[in-house]
Amino acid sequence: MLGLMAKKVGMTQVFDNDGNLTPVTVLKVDPNIVIAQKTEEKYGYSAVVLGVDDMKKSRVTKPYAGQFPEGMNPKKKIREFRDFEKECAVGDSLGAELFEGCRYVDVTGISKGKGFQGVMKRWGFGGGRNTHGSKFHREPGSTGQCTSPGHSFKNVKMPGRMGRERVTVLNLKVVKVDVDNQLIMVRGAVPGVNKGTVVVRAAVKK
Repeated sequence: MLGLMAKKVGMTQVFDNDGNLTPVTVLKVDPNIVIAQKTEEKYGYSAVVLGVDDMKKSRVTKPYAGQFPEGMNPKKKIREFRDFEKECAVGDSLGAELFEGCRYVDVTGISKGKGFQGVMKRWGFGGGRNTHGSKFHREPGSTGQCTSPGHSFKNVKMPGRMGRERVTVLNLKVVKVDVDNQLIMVRGAVPGVNKGTVVVRAAVKK
């Protein structure tokens, strides 16, 4: 599986060879440094550990710095990719060129947080009549029983915190890979806030 960490930097439009206009989400790929390689003999599986963004020395603790090779700056974000299909060595830098020739990708990120929301926004409830005298506008209604067992069951749709969850969007089409500027342009919705970090991998279902 091929994969990298990238940063969601916004949207733009791209014209194809036929003159068709395609809206795209732009992902900026900072250098993904190979921190470690895990072998099947030692760990029971094969994987590559990548890191991006250097940390300030004042922010690094000794236990955290111990996982990095000598001479390598500790990284803010670390991610492990199992069964990595590209040959690489510790210290190598990987970029957008990894996805040249790749037609579809899966993108994983943390969705936008919406805060504490009611049932109408969180679950799409219809609500009650909005007329004079109605006391049931945006309320959830009954959530349990008055007799045995006398409590609400698990997984009842109720108000609560919405968003800020790990979301994976499958099969986003790669419209363009700009190796010079280290950009990947995909068609479709990418989860997360602007300037947020996402994980891009080759599509598993294509």
